[in-house]
Amino acid sequence: MEHLVQVAGIIDADEASMLCAEGVDWLGFPLRLPSGKDDISEPDATKIIADIPPPHAGVLISYLTDAEEVSAFCAELGVTAVQLHGDVPADQLRKLREIHPDLYVLKSLVVREDNAEELLGLVDEVADAVDMFITDTYNPATGGKGATGLLHDWSVSAELVRRSPKPLMMAGGLNPDNVADAIAQVRPAAVDAHTGLEGPDGRKDRMKVRTFVTEARRAFGELR
Repeated sequence: MEHLVQVAGIIDADEASMLCAEGVDWLGFPLRLPSGKDDISEPDATKIIADIPPPHAGVLISYLTDAEEVSAFCAELGVTAVQLHGDVPADQLRKLREIHPDLYVLKSLVVREDNAEELLGLVDEVADAVDMFITDTYNPATGGKGATGLLHDWSVSAELVRRSPKPLMMAGGLNPDNVADAIAQVRPAAVDAHTGLEGPDGRKDRMKVRTFVTEARRAFGELR
């Protein structure tokens, strides 16, 4: 799984279709959020995911922490990949691997001001139980662990890339203007954007998406 571009926060079928047409690889669906304010209903998400044309794919973005609950929800939605943003215990990650071995599991590494060593330790602890890590940015004002629109210290993400035996997706405040620099500095296997691609109406802006994908592909192509 190299040089992937993911866009998260899909709100309807038209947006999903546009993202696929603009070359986005993975479409992220945050569901059962702690706030209770999902962007889309579960039935609508299920239908859209079923209609996504390969090789594009839908990804569940979840704060669930119980392996059986995660597995059942993924099966219900019809996804083959899940991005776990909750504080999932290591034993639950390993249990998820056991009960759903064909599920592609991404585990978040939420960067705060002073937790780099903690994240490096987490990579060492659970790398055997996941397929990919994803960095994101903590918002101290809201407690948000994703879709905060905030940047973090890219040197932390770069160190996590060097440490991890599994690929790493970079997220957190990425947009068309900074994604190329982020890829050059961090050298991730994949990138993700959400709020950085939205227009004033809250929908993904086609030109922002197109530029983001173009810049990401160019930067990935320049990695040596």
